[in-house]
Amino acid sequence: MQSSIHSIMFKKLLTIFAAMGAMSSIASAQEVAMAVEEVVTLDSGDTAWMIVATVLVLLMTLPGLALFYGGLVRAKNVLSILVQCFAIAGVMSLLWVIYGYSFATTNGSGATSGFIGDGSKMFLKGLTAESLSGTIPESVFVVFQMTFAIITPALIVGAFAERMKFLAILLFSIVWFTFSYLPIWHMAWNENGWFWHWGVIDFAGGTVVHINAAIAGLVACIMVGPRQGFRKEAHMPHNVPFVVIGAALLWVGWFGFNAGSAAAADGVAGMAMLVTQIATATAVVVWMLIEWIVNKKPTAVGVATGAVAGLVAITPASGTCGPMGAIVIGATSSILGYFCATKLKQKLGYDDSLDVFGVHGVGGIVGAILAGVFCFKEFGGMGGHEHAEMGAQVWAQTKSVLVTIGWSGIVSVVTLFILKVTVGLRVEERIERVGLDQEEHGENAYNH
Repeated sequence: MQSSIHSIMFKKLLTIFAAMGAMSSIASAQEVAMAVEEVVTLDSGDTAWMIVATVLVLLMTLPGLALFYGGLVRAKNVLSILVQCFAIAGVMSLLWVIYGYSFATTNGSGATSGFIGDGSKMFLKGLTAESLSGTIPESVFVVFQMTFAIITPALIVGAFAERMKFLAILLFSIVWFTFSYLPIWHMAWNENGWFWHWGVIDFAGGTVVHINAAIAGLVACIMVGPRQGFRKEAHMPHNVPFVVIGAALLWVGWFGFNAGSAAAADGVAGMAMLVTQIATATAVVVWMLIEWIVNKKPTAVGVATGAVAGLVAITPASGTCGPMGAIVIGATSSILGYFCATKLKQKLGYDDSLDVFGVHGVGGIVGAILAGVFCFKEFGGMGGHEHAEMGAQVWAQTKSVLVTIGWSGIVSVVTLFILKVTVGLRVEERIERVGLDQEEHGENAYNH
């Protein structure tokens, strides 16, 4: 099975099975030891690639997501978005080191081991320069995963942009990271996790990152309430070039996100890179064509949004699907994402400011479920879970989506309710009217 970001555990099992096979025939203890030794040998090529991939994923948040979101809001709120992204990057880095890495990655014990680890690696206990995670230094793996922990809560802020208190955002991010991000990470990518045992394919974070964050964003934008003047006045992007530049940086950084999730410089990483490009290109073209047909003009914001939709959707399937599957996934995510971000949002009346659910939620769900189809070799994929038939694989994928939706939704509702009755969620009407930049951070983006 290649269902984890980190095919590291999968590679370990293959090596051990090879060693056992050798033992059953003619192999000596020395041959078995040599086979197992391969598991704990540092590979400089893998290490170099993973350092680069880590930098690329950090680039996705700073400055990629910051510019993408910052350009979409009005000029009076652009600095609030930039500050939120920077602050979340700092806070999540510390939380990941203090307890996040431990509770996400360790096996845990007893009845809770299916959804959370334990505190045995808090403060990175036992980590040294010689510690390995597969064929790379464990320190590199820690930072690579830290960049995922940074971007996931940062994605959420787009849903309630321009109206939520900075303090409430920080507190929500901390609690949600602890009780939603870490458990879903453990379920999907730890060998004791529920999703792992179900045989779920989530190569780089369809459930862990995108669906998880999108549901939190949807809940938050509903509970915080719509922006002033919602549906009565236009809330236009203040800097479309920022939007396009941010999306371009996300596109480039996403190769680290997906290809880096192979945790090695190998053929899986190469295929993940290829299908990421194919799915994204397809989504851009399809979104552009839809706008051309519906609105008679393809827009810059539209093609940028289409790119992100394709990137999101291919994420869970990037380690198992082939090029033709990537085209279908990219096209499907663009079609459904467009109508969810426009027609559905208008019909239901929720103010998801920057379409976090429409892009990340819909794209994540599409990619997670279709990963169960296009992983199979008859559809050009690299194979599903061992012995799994397509129906069983799709059902496993669907279960993981439903659990993620329910888990993130419950954590978000409870957390936001507590914050609402304690520190409050929303800025005062006057502050929202003047702008969060001046009132929350004491600065203006543009001084004329």
